[in-house]
Amino acid sequence: MATTPSSDSIRPNSQTSSAQQAEAYRKVTWRLVPFLFLCYVVAYLDRVNVGFAKLQMLNDLKFSEAAYGLGAGIFFIGYFIFEVPSNLILHRTGARRWIARIMVTWGFLSASMMLVTSETMFYVLRFFLGAAEAGFFPGIILYLTYWFPPRQRARIVALFMTAIAMSGVIGGPLSGWIMTALAGVNGWAGWQWLFLLEGVPSVLIGIAVLFYLDDSIAQAKWLTPPEKAILQTSIQAEQQSQTHMTIGQTLTNPQVLLLSALYFCFIMGLYGVSFWLPQLIKNLGVQNIMTVGLLSAIPYGVAAVCMVLVGQSSDRHSERRWHLVVPALLGAAGLVMAGVFNDQPVLGMMALTLGTAGILSVLPVFWTLPTAFLTGASAAAGIALVNSIGNLAGFLSPYLVGLIKDATGNTRLALYVLAASMVTGALITFAATRKR
Repeated sequence: MATTPSSDSIRPNSQTSSAQQAEAYRKVTWRLVPFLFLCYVVAYLDRVNVGFAKLQMLNDLKFSEAAYGLGAGIFFIGYFIFEVPSNLILHRTGARRWIARIMVTWGFLSASMMLVTSETMFYVLRFFLGAAEAGFFPGIILYLTYWFPPRQRARIVALFMTAIAMSGVIGGPLSGWIMTALAGVNGWAGWQWLFLLEGVPSVLIGIAVLFYLDDSIAQAKWLTPPEKAILQTSIQAEQQSQTHMTIGQTLTNPQVLLLSALYFCFIMGLYGVSFWLPQLIKNLGVQNIMTVGLLSAIPYGVAAVCMVLVGQSSDRHSERRWHLVVPALLGAAGLVMAGVFNDQPVLGMMALTLGTAGILSVLPVFWTLPTAFLTGASAAAGIALVNSIGNLAGFLSPYLVGLIKDATGNTRLALYVLAASMVTGALITFAATRKR
């Protein structure tokens, strides 16, 4: 029976340690990140595809812009209520079973959106979709801390979170095609086909999670005993320098609450773009839904590249403050310019691209902050609290944009409000974080 090497044999200054460690992390990265990336692509697509469905369903169902914004945002009320309990359950039961449960449940609920016939039904299904998905994102962030030390997390989280951008790159053209090509087939509207066809993959991938993921390093049969020892030693060394708190202490910790407020500011910008980008592009004079879908891939494609580059740079320089402040300010600038050039297609698209890239590039670096000082159950609770409070902006942001558009007839003022939120986040970051 193979024995696990002692920690003395894998110290960082040993002759073979560096190469062994690099190989172990390369194997873990290729095993976990592409699959988790795929899970998040379908998760985020199911969350925001209502932005494309809006282009048809509002007219079909006679919804107002404010009603759409409320329905889009009410997702995050269910998300907020169940986020912390869901992440604590994941920490206790293991990621494999709980993430599978989350994905299968939300896949069925997302597909059920095709049955919406009234505002009340729209609100109820969006609420339960949020409740079903609660715990997925913070659960993955927590899961990654089981495998990767802090010095690698900005890069790894960036690779994972580019799924947000890639869901736009893939989902934009795909959603446009579904709504155009399948409209009227079997008597269903294009937006009904959209919810059905984009909900099914979540169910299938959720089932695959049961067979693919491992709950811990110790359970990973695809790792050799020396590789497991290297990874576990690295994680244990990290945990010795982290803060150990009870769940109650975590939920009232000033640092955790400050990070929650900071994340709220950034999420205001994220979901303002995510739920309204198709409409913002349409406002530039693009009327064909398929063309809107194709053009929406441009901001997200640029954002995907920027997220990886910023994450790599942040890890390489061991610096977080400026890697948060600068993208946040660029995101704000893009939103302001999108409002200024809202009747000029080329300049408007350039502004939306800058805004989207800046906003999304903030997110991977942000998640290195709570995971740097929380561990164990306190990490499960703290990460979930930060994400749940921050994502309340996901309720406020689309609803606010809808109200402003109904009141003023355009989205210019709403974009300025979202930009102000990004600037506020940048100022909090600058004031509250250290360079390293």
